[in-house]
Amino acid sequence: MSVGETGVAMLMSVRMAPPLPLMFLILIHGVSSAEWGVSYRLSHICALKDSSVIMSCTYTYPTGYEIRKVFWTKNPVHGEEPPDLSEDPEYSQRLQYLGDEQKNCTIRLSHVTQKDSHMYCFRFTTNVTDGKWKGYPGVTLTVTDLQVESSETVTEGDSVRLTCKSSCALTDRATFIWYRNSQPLTERRDRNNQLLLQSVRREDAGRYSCALQEHTYISPAAQLNVTYPPKNVSVSISPSGEIVEGDSVTLICSSDSNPPAEISWFKGGMIVGSGRIYSISNISSDHSGEYKCKSKNKHGEKYSETVTLNVMYPPRNVSVLINGPAEIVEGDSVTLICSSDSNPPALNFSWFKENQSSSVGSGQSFSAQQSGRFYCEAHNQHGSQRSDAVSVTVKGRLVILYISIGVVSGASVIITVLLILRSRGKRIKDNLETQC
Repeated sequence: MSVGETGVAMLMSVRMAPPLPLMFLILIHGVSSAEWGVSYRLSHICALKDSSVIMSCTYTYPTGYEIRKVFWTKNPVHGEEPPDLSEDPEYSQRLQYLGDEQKNCTIRLSHVTQKDSHMYCFRFTTNVTDGKWKGYPGVTLTVTDLQVESSETVTEGDSVRLTCKSSCALTDRATFIWYRNSQPLTERRDRNNQLLLQSVRREDAGRYSCALQEHTYISPAAQLNVTYPPKNVSVSISPSGEIVEGDSVTLICSSDSNPPAEISWFKGGMIVGSGRIYSISNISSDHSGEYKCKSKNKHGEKYSETVTLNVMYPPRNVSVLINGPAEIVEGDSVTLICSSDSNPPALNFSWFKENQSSSVGSGQSFSAQQSGRFYCEAHNQHGSQRSDAVSVTVKGRLVILYISIGVVSGASVIITVLLILRSRGKRIKDNLETQC
């Protein structure tokens, strides 16, 4: 039985026994529990994980006693001798006794974790067999971590408040520090454990964590998701160079939005597809035109600028039109018109007369018997095509007076080449040939 327990028993005996002389009561008081005790500055401590905790205390004992041993223990059990924490491997490297063997019993416990959440008591013994004392109840330590609490999703332009929470009220006065994506927010310190973001921007999205100034522990990160309507909508074409009929072409719509946007494709004012990628295989001239995409989510929509798809192709639909009589006599003239659809425009044209190997050029002449069938051939860098032949009957001498080229712009480019033929008499032959 300890001195404290002995003192209680003696007092009970005094109450039950007949009155004693005053002198005896004074002697009993000299060894009562009033001179034994342990006083803790704080009975409850809330500490941050991985921090150091100081448990301050003092103790008293009667004059004349000598201290033999001082130590701290945890979760004492009535009737059992408490263990010395300094001999426990889990505490021996982290527990430092800062007191003395007279009256100060303060300790420091470093790198605390949630497993250190217990009641801790100071114990001392003296040179007297029953001169032992246990400071019960002791200091209740609760070790907490930090958690960021916030709305997971906020819309651009709104305000949001983030709170750095702990499971108990921290004993030490705390200054909070905030991090976004592991980077400290510049000069962002808040004593009331809250971070207010006003008029949130999409750049504010990220993983937020908090800590206490002068502490190494940082909370787990909480994701803040900022939603916003489509921005920066644009279209790119692949391949980016010249597109020739028969190629495969891909149009890609880029859009910055949260949540991801739905994409629609337009050619002129007509919808032609959906999805971020619009592919055209075996492209033809019919696919030429202006394209744009629309990006849309629940917060809004936006169109891209238009892009022009310009498909190159060789001459086609080459034909000859007779402007004038198919049978010409002396003094008459007829114009043969060669038309071609191509991209880029065919600027190289050749005129031929059937059964004649060379082309008909300016300044050439034919005899009166050289009626025949004429055709043209159009060329660009992607190919060439010949027209069907048309018949011209000549009564007289035929000369080529003029070859001209005209360009008509529209959905496709039409090249028109004029071949002017004229039949004339011998008396003006020399003059006409000179003019030609």
